[in-house]
Amino acid sequence: MININTLVQDLGFFYPEIILTATFLAVLLADIFPFSNKDKIIPFISLAGLLLSIYFSFQLIEVQDRFLFGKMMIVDHLSVFFRIFFAFSSLIIVLLSMPTFKRSGEYYALILMTTLGMYFMASSTHIVMIVISLEIVGVSSYVLAGFRRSEQRSSEASLKFMLYGAVSTGVMLYGFSFLYGITGSANLYGIREYLLQFPVNDLMVFMSMLFILAGIGYKITMVPFHFWCPDVYEGAPTPVTAFFSVGPKVAGIALLIRFLYAGLSEQFSGVTDTWVPVIEVDIALLLAILSAVTMTLGNLAALGQKNIKRLLAYSSIAHAGYILMGFTIFSSEGVYAVLFYVVTYLFMNFGAFIVVDAIAIRLKSEDIEKYRGLGTRAPFMAFSLTIFLIALTGLPPTAGFVAKLLIFASVIDKQLYWLAVVGVLNTAVSLYYYFRIPKAMYFKEVSKDDDSTLVVSRMHTVLVAVMLILTLYFGLFWEPLRDWTTFGINFMLSAH
Repeated sequence: MININTLVQDLGFFYPEIILTATFLAVLLADIFPFSNKDKIIPFISLAGLLLSIYFSFQLIEVQDRFLFGKMMIVDHLSVFFRIFFAFSSLIIVLLSMPTFKRSGEYYALILMTTLGMYFMASSTHIVMIVISLEIVGVSSYVLAGFRRSEQRSSEASLKFMLYGAVSTGVMLYGFSFLYGITGSANLYGIREYLLQFPVNDLMVFMSMLFILAGIGYKITMVPFHFWCPDVYEGAPTPVTAFFSVGPKVAGIALLIRFLYAGLSEQFSGVTDTWVPVIEVDIALLLAILSAVTMTLGNLAALGQKNIKRLLAYSSIAHAGYILMGFTIFSSEGVYAVLFYVVTYLFMNFGAFIVVDAIAIRLKSEDIEKYRGLGTRAPFMAFSLTIFLIALTGLPPTAGFVAKLLIFASVIDKQLYWLAVVGVLNTAVSLYYYFRIPKAMYFKEVSKDDDSTLVVSRMHTVLVAVMLILTLYFGLFWEPLRDWTTFGINFMLSAH
């Protein structure tokens, strides 16, 4: 049983989640009662709650690996890193949604609830808590995907998202039940300790890991669990699509880090930089194959896309493959490369989707052909989108170049040359479909009926400018981001 005094002490480390829960309730209450300026007050409440959550998350920076609520959750550097990441990403989405989602309190409440679930995913160390966090994120996401009820493609996206999500969660839970049956523990650290101390059937553990990877792979759009991604990204409202491409996806990556390093591997002879799996199965090779297949399928499928949101959906799948490269080497260097990559991915991917949202509002279309002549009709938006696409490709002088360089360097350092070659070849393939968009914007003439200047909202312009500055700045001066991501991997200094 949990001592009441311990429980009260644990709540002192739970303020970011408490703040988000209170904000969620405040938004729902504000949406119920009629009053003027509701469309401004509700987003303001959401923004205030997210900022407060970020503030209290920073207060946890000095905490050293504290378990909460009977080892259901943990506060460590990794969880603090992701709390701040998720709150920042949700804050951007709330700002992006303000011009289009007015008087929609339930929309902002769902964003907040999804963010809370992502907090839990990054902090969970217990099977029950992992499943609860996945369901919080999943159910909220299903509703967000179908939020525009009058649009058939939005309803279709929600239905597909829900069906795939329910199956993947069930499969993952089945895998966890295997692990629980083998070890008698529902805690990730307890599972690892049992696997280290007692002989087990490695094949059974490997099978359970495959089932669990199905659930996590669904979240991060890893092949072969990516089927939902293009349809959901196309059908969901563009701000929601942007949110899905970073928030829940990176929450799945956080869960994968926790699962692999807390549950299935140990430090090698006390050396903090190198970890080894606790079972005699080549998990690294499996992850390398999944990485290569994921990035290849994502890039090849993107080649023929005409809808820019579907193109960015397959791009998102390809980037999941690049990120998986960092998991193949089982070292702090690999995790550092992953954390650096996801932060830069936030800047460049959000930037691209913000431009797409701004243009779609004016053109009423997401067809790439409609981007003809955009270089003269909306010069700043066209220039910014070009930079974001350069960053997504991984070319200098953007943060995307540094991120890919770190990922490729980490696998080359571990002599996984074939995987690095696959990554480079896929980067070359991505050049073709990414640069189809600048080609349309700058080298194709627009018809005389559509040659008027496009005026986008001030909010879109400000957000694009912020993402553009961050993408370029961290491409030239990446030491601050290196220091922040190094903070995130400090959880690996202790085997708990």
